[in-house]
Amino acid sequence: MISTYEQLLGSGRALVELDARAVRKSIEIVEGVVAADLERATPCAGWALRDLLEHCIVQHYGFAAAARGEDDLALWKPRPLSDDPVGEYRAAAEQVLAAFAEPGVLERQFPLPEIRNGIVIPAPLAISFHFIDYIVHTWDIARALGRTVEFDADLLAAGLPVAEAVPGGAVREQPGASFAPAVDADGATGLDRILTVLGRSPAWPE
Repeated sequence: MISTYEQLLGSGRALVELDARAVRKSIEIVEGVVAADLERATPCAGWALRDLLEHCIVQHYGFAAAARGEDDLALWKPRPLSDDPVGEYRAAAEQVLAAFAEPGVLERQFPLPEIRNGIVIPAPLAISFHFIDYIVHTWDIARALGRTVEFDADLLAAGLPVAEAVPGGAVREQPGASFAPAVDADGATGLDRILTVLGRSPAWPE
């Protein structure tokens, strides 16, 4: 079982498959969304479910473009949801799954202009960013819908060191920060541990 970030980054196609499993779980959860749900609050401060889905969709397209070597910040700008948010989400998710499944993808450099103009990073590192996002955002969507979500233990074990590697401190208090400051995690394990490290309360919305 993968349990360190170094192991994950060196795991080859295992990393791609872990990411795919997280994304497929998100598709499963999003299938339950109806129009009346789109204004529901989410664990992402200030975002309704509509905003979160718009973010997730553009992130899928952005990472798919990065896998192809495309370096265009415009591809990372969210757009209003269509009248079929479930189908739109599924299409975006399938595109990133296909992009990451391409032969040779792990040897590529991914441009990520959303982080910083001109930055390129090794594919395994970029895919690990996407992987942790879709553990957390799948939970975000599920909680917005009043549902729970479960991931396999091996997936969570691989995701925890990614969560723990996310920079903390003042950067998480800045406007637009990807994650809030970590919350009290005494005794938390599995998914709850990942959530608390990344500033989520597993008890949300309490």
